[in-house]
Amino acid sequence: MLAVEAANTFPLAGAGLGLRRGMFQMLSDLTNDDVDFMEVAPENWIGIGGRFGRRFREYAERFPIVCHGLSLSIGAPAPLDVEFVREVGQFLREFNIRGYSEHLSYCSDDKGHLYDLMPIPFTEESAHYVAGRVRQVQDILGTQIALENVSYYAAPGQEIDELSFVNTVLQEADCLLLLDVNNIYVNSVNFGYDPHHYLQNLDLKRTAYVHVAGHFCEAEDLRIDTHGTTVDAEVWSLLEAAYELIGPVPTLLERDFNFPPLPELLGEINQIRTLQKAPKTVRPS
Repeated sequence: MLAVEAANTFPLAGAGLGLRRGMFQMLSDLTNDDVDFMEVAPENWIGIGGRFGRRFREYAERFPIVCHGLSLSIGAPAPLDVEFVREVGQFLREFNIRGYSEHLSYCSDDKGHLYDLMPIPFTEESAHYVAGRVRQVQDILGTQIALENVSYYAAPGQEIDELSFVNTVLQEADCLLLLDVNNIYVNSVNFGYDPHHYLQNLDLKRTAYVHVAGHFCEAEDLRIDTHGTTVDAEVWSLLEAAYELIGPVPTLLERDFNFPPLPELLGEINQIRTLQKAPKTVRPS
């Protein structure tokens, strides 16, 4: 089993849930017996006051919170938005956030934001470029951040494989990994690779925490990462394989819309906990 080096940087444990405004009423009576931690996008809460601001503060006082950003645009050609990074840092301090993660992608250029996650070209040059920007962010925040392996549907300008690109960025930036097992599965179907081989060769010792989510089956060879349905059996299997490799690391359920009744959500949280408690063996390499 690999040693996980991120525990002190992201002080989390157990099974978490992504906090969405549409869930506020449904989750009002939730306790730490139900969910161990929650995750929010800082962009949705920086500077928010009124009743939504008060409700968020209540959740932040009741649960450990981790941030998963949407608009850092770490691979963008435009200069890094340093002022935004400082605002994120202030938010992390104000609410005692346990860690900050982002997507290994980009969503903007010098004209503005696209509000979608675009794939960074898989090249050595872009890997070095992104790693430099990550180091800049970490210097401003004074801590390591985690990057998520993202789902994508095209690979423009590809010169190296996805796995090599992700590992190069993680190692050169000396940052952490937000391991998204659903994204591995979605990409493996869409691009025809073995998800277990990908998982076993990812730099898992850098894992801060894990994402698990549902996806939409568009066709036999096309999956769409939606976070709008229950977790697929193949994704649960991949999560179990991750635990066999790195132990029961903190894991968060993402659900962005089509919210089911609370017992169904908690059922998936309990499935995470069940897998985390199961005996682990190291798979042969």
